[in-house]
Amino acid sequence: MTTEHPQQRNRAELADTFRSLHVPGRPLALANAWDVASARVVEAAGAPAVATTSAGVAWSLGAPDGDAIARDRAVELVARVAAAVGVPVTADIEGGHGADADAVGETVAQVIAAGAVGINIEDADRDPAELADRIAAARAAADASGVPLYINARTDTYLFGLGEPGPARLAETLARAERYLAAGATGIFVPGVTDPETVAELAKGIDAPLNLLVGPGAPAVAELAAAGAARISLGSEVAAAAYAVAARATRELLGAGTYTSVEGALPYGELNGLLKG
Repeated sequence: MTTEHPQQRNRAELADTFRSLHVPGRPLALANAWDVASARVVEAAGAPAVATTSAGVAWSLGAPDGDAIARDRAVELVARVAAAVGVPVTADIEGGHGADADAVGETVAQVIAAGAVGINIEDADRDPAELADRIAAARAAADASGVPLYINARTDTYLFGLGEPGPARLAETLARAERYLAAGATGIFVPGVTDPETVAELAKGIDAPLNLLVGPGAPAVAELAAAGAARISLGSEVAAAAYAVAARATRELLGAGTYTSVEGALPYGELNGLLKG
């Protein structure tokens, strides 16, 4: 008879909690974090979960987005974030930080050991069959760990404008979603589309929680919820906005010699307090 380790049991419970937050019509809203401070700020603001942004993580580590950082650096960041918050953590692992499906399985095993209970994994310019193999390897690694990992499979059909627009692109997206779910995905992430009519078609055609990427100009959460979304993510927008403040503040300081760009900052004591203990 085997005995489940308390840490493993806790991760499994966090994974179940995270999965339960994906409700069509009442979506999980995620303001993505990229380091410990941003994760604690997000948690303190009331978020029931923390999601990392691969772009924000890469930028904070001095690298561009797009599978440019080494696996060990990505896993180390996940471990720091997961240890710093009490809510479930899901990690954006881009394409899986590996050259093939076996390497992706190892990445996922390490990410789970680091404390994550969910991942994002994307097709980008990969053949859908290749991503399906990577998802299957991720699911196998999760099963071996005893943690019911939430695998959010991202397809970039709309983000990259793949195929003919309209019914053809919708059909391709639904076909990829079906393939990824069959391989072991839990949910489907379709960035690049927020039109409520299309969102409703996607939600109707995908037999799993639908995740959308939002930002300025997108419909409000309530409208996307009504269309059937189960998860809403800001992705890299929060990190990019933070860097925009740095750029504006520098230009203002060097130009006008004034400081209004940093108005509204979190009080020093409040932010510092989040990182104590």
